Amino acid sequence: MRALEAEVTPTIEEYLEAIYKLQSKQGVAKTSEIVEALKVAIGTVTNTVERLERDGLLVHEPYKGVKLTKKGLELALRIIRRHRLSEKLLTDFIGLDWARAHEEACRLEHGIGDYVADRLEEALGNPKTCPHGNPIPSRTGKIQEQEAISLLDATIGEDLEIVRISEEDEDMLHYLDCLSLKPGVALRVGEKAPFDGPITLIVDGRRHSIGNKVASLLWVKPLERRGGEGGIDGN
Repeated sequence: MRALEAEVTPTIEEYLEAIYKLQSKQGVAKTSEIVEALKVAIGTVTNTVERLERDGLLVHEPYKGVKLTKKGLELALRIIRRHRLSEKLLTDFIGLDWARAHEEACRLEHGIGDYVADRLEEALGNPKTCPHGNPIPSRTGKIQEQEAISLLDATIGEDLEIVRISEEDEDMLHYLDCLSLKPGVALRVGEKAPFDGPITLIVDGRRHSIGNKVASLLWVKPLERRGGEGGIDGN
């Protein structure tokens, strides 16, 4: 991740991508959240937001936050499309691990155009999601989220399958990988401690406790059982 003291200025594309992700979660992106996401000074974010508003890419409502315009949303989805296709290229063709692939795709996404992205999509077999389970926007900007709920909202004793990881931070992805928490993995919610305490998960017979912040990044759906399979807890 980019450190504040490194004084690396994010590109306009990185701003649009960050704003889109924040806006998707809560309908608006607050300035403080953009600062945290991009690891830059608040003055830099304020100046860039003003520029993006002048360019017609977003609207800024004081004390509320910013939202992308139709023009800004279309551009953000094109960027995200290139990013997630780049991640698939790095994992499926080159064999990069899924944590490292995100950071490397951040570099690749700025170096390819829509034509190359279309050819890449065909070469990859028209994938629907990136390695972290997040949907890849279509050429026309359509994006189809798979139905899922936050792990925080799951019921104790419920058998689930991980659908996607909503935050692609490299350190977080390494941590989840160590716990075998990846898209397609089955788990059961064992316990939920009160007062925002940890959540205990059962994965392939092993128990793991994770905090609410980590749990909020895991999106799950009810497990579709197949004939002859044993339980998640190994029984």
